[in-house]
Amino acid sequence: MTKNTSKKKIESAKNTANVTDPSKWNFATKCLQAGWKPKIGEPRVLPIFQSTTYKYEDVDEVERLFALKQSGNKYTRTGNPTVAAFESKITELEGGVGAVATASGQAAVLLAISNLVKAGDHIVASKTIYGGSYTLLSVRLSKLGIETTFIDPEDSIAELRKAFRPNTKLIFGETIGNPALGILDFEKFSKLAKEFDVPFLVDNTLATPFLVKPLKLGANVVIHSATKYIDGHAVALGGVVIDGGNYNWENGKFPDLVEPDAQYANTSYTQKFGRAAFIAKARAQFLRDYGAALSPFNAFLLNLGLETLHLRMPQHSNNALALAEFLSKHPAVNWVSYPGLKSSPYFKRIRKYFDYQGGSGVLTFGLKGGRAAIRSFVKALKVAALVVHVGDARTSVLHPATSTHSQLSPKDRLAAGIPEDMIRVSVGIEDPRDIIADFEQAIAASTKGGK
Repeated sequence: MTKNTSKKKIESAKNTANVTDPSKWNFATKCLQAGWKPKIGEPRVLPIFQSTTYKYEDVDEVERLFALKQSGNKYTRTGNPTVAAFESKITELEGGVGAVATASGQAAVLLAISNLVKAGDHIVASKTIYGGSYTLLSVRLSKLGIETTFIDPEDSIAELRKAFRPNTKLIFGETIGNPALGILDFEKFSKLAKEFDVPFLVDNTLATPFLVKPLKLGANVVIHSATKYIDGHAVALGGVVIDGGNYNWENGKFPDLVEPDAQYANTSYTQKFGRAAFIAKARAQFLRDYGAALSPFNAFLLNLGLETLHLRMPQHSNNALALAEFLSKHPAVNWVSYPGLKSSPYFKRIRKYFDYQGGSGVLTFGLKGGRAAIRSFVKALKVAALVVHVGDARTSVLHPATSTHSQLSPKDRLAAGIPEDMIRVSVGIEDPRDIIADFEQAIAASTKGGK
């Protein structure tokens, strides 16, 4: 790129940007500056409000807080200034109307779903979702009288229609399935949600709002395990639920959102909070009662992670693509799955749905030589490390069959898309030449150890 061309692009950006309205800021600027608005003399950087309590001088004011007639912090389990700033920033990045942060990604999934269902209700969910979410739906919620039908997201829409029932209350999927790495067909899922008039919930953890904004693609609620790419440095546990404000809760299926809540001075969430009814109810009822609140310190760290999200995600994606291309040509590799490869069946969906044309930073591959080769490969790694995590700035690997999915039978693992030879790689933002060189020497060691 010449200097003149670069100058023209910068001038063009100046002419089209609207800096007077923060909601119109571009994504990178929101990553840095959304959420926390310091007043004169206040810290430029979001502070950690490490407090459980908040001072008031008027009993009537506290009464209004507890009746949802006034906004403010009562107790850090339901609200904290540092947590609120993080919630505000992720709301801006996803394009929603409000968010509730939680202690973990698993807590976020539970909170979002619990806000909509009760005993006797039914859920339709993709069978390729993260194992922890699958267990939550298939085991824990089923014990509470909530049944889930798991669907193959690649089935035809005619076939998927058969999964819905009169008591179905939501449809749930992941933008990028973990660990199968399929890309969700938003058009098909949003069409089903509208046809059966149920909310469409999407876990956007592996994609992040930098790659995909589900609310623009028909989703109504977005969920994140903020522990992953939002944090980006493997230091903070957290989750978040974002309300799109784009679903009609007054359709007769969700009376708890419409009818007066006796616990809060007979407040109707739809009447009081309008488009933000879902997230207001989630905070008032389930964050309060389940207690899975995000700590102020972790909120500070997650907000810090968001400040570089727009820089890290392209590097994760580019590095993952480079490694996937290397592995796809290696004679000791059985197969490679990465949606950013042109040979991937999901590549066209990236072109169709993703704001940034990258496949995120997770790939899987099959290594020849059985478990002995896999053990030798893992031990030989120098740059990458064996950890139970994804979304870190550092490259890591995991063997699902002996870890996250070890409790399943070989038959059940295969049904979940996890063969014995699968290695999951969370590709970091190191120099790609070092990552590739590390895998090359580790695979060479595996060919010796696997014989």
